[in-house]
Amino acid sequence: MTEGNFVDYVKLYVSSGKGGKGSAHLHREKYIAKGGPDGGDGGRGGNVIVRGSKNLWTLFEYKFKRHFRAGHGGDGGKQRSTGADGEDVYMNVPLGTVIRDKATNKVLFEITENGEEKIIAQGGKGGRGNWHFKSATNQTPRYAQPGIPGEEKEIILELKVLADVGLVGFPNAGKSTLLSVVTAAKPKIADYEFTTLKPNLGIVKHRDYQTFVMADIPGIIEGAAEGKGLGHYFLRHIERNSTLLFLIPADAEDIKQQYDILLNELKRYNPEMLDKNRFIAISKSDMLDDELKAELKAELDKTLPVEYMFISSVAQQGITALKDKLWEMLNS
Repeated sequence: MTEGNFVDYVKLYVSSGKGGKGSAHLHREKYIAKGGPDGGDGGRGGNVIVRGSKNLWTLFEYKFKRHFRAGHGGDGGKQRSTGADGEDVYMNVPLGTVIRDKATNKVLFEITENGEEKIIAQGGKGGRGNWHFKSATNQTPRYAQPGIPGEEKEIILELKVLADVGLVGFPNAGKSTLLSVVTAAKPKIADYEFTTLKPNLGIVKHRDYQTFVMADIPGIIEGAAEGKGLGHYFLRHIERNSTLLFLIPADAEDIKQQYDILLNELKRYNPEMLDKNRFIAISKSDMLDDELKAELKAELDKTLPVEYMFISSVAQQGITALKDKLWEMLNS
């Protein structure tokens, strides 16, 4: 799927159906005098329903169609006939979609399971027919209830991709290259910053036919929490990851400083990010000879607060060991 087709944030207008009117019909039949009231109830209005689908991973189908209206309920008829229910409208969304009320920004629902259904706009109830109102003192009611109007609201659909491992790093740190090596994903790769403009997902195949999902988001720069760069817009995609893999290139001026900047941006975005498992991969380590690697290792052993590993995606160095470590962290 191309970058232009990845849609993870849309604003929609939804409207449920109004309930049908109750009938005020009076029974008419040969040889039956004063048959009395027999008006039926109105049908309920249609609902607008969000349904989770494991076959979708983007909100692209809502990029152009922004209005969804359910059907109205039918009116009641004679002989206590109930009106038809309004037609429901189903909106299929990928797993990990958050539905918000645009007016209050309140989270209404989260869809996390395949086939899970949530009603976001309830259809109005149908009005009661006149036969409900007959009594000893009111034997011929000539009135019935109108249907209740449906709901209208503007909602926001926000996708947070579901992945096990999230890649975090500065632009051009080698995140897309790593994803292309350990998975079958084909992200855009180039030698300039912000090559990745949209999140990418890939399935990592591990030993004994075991798999886990890895997510690559655009690079984060200092000040991302205030809106600098592109990474802040996509940080929500790693909120659901259980493990964060920090990718820092071996030619960085200060690896510890880069790690601290990245960690601080995550903390400012959402402090709960710090509760996740963290691991550092020193990428592009094929540029280091054994002597330089030994010197850097001695320095990092003193300064880095979490475990780390030297890897090279291009030279395929340390990739298997990295997958083993990530699998161990995911299942610890």
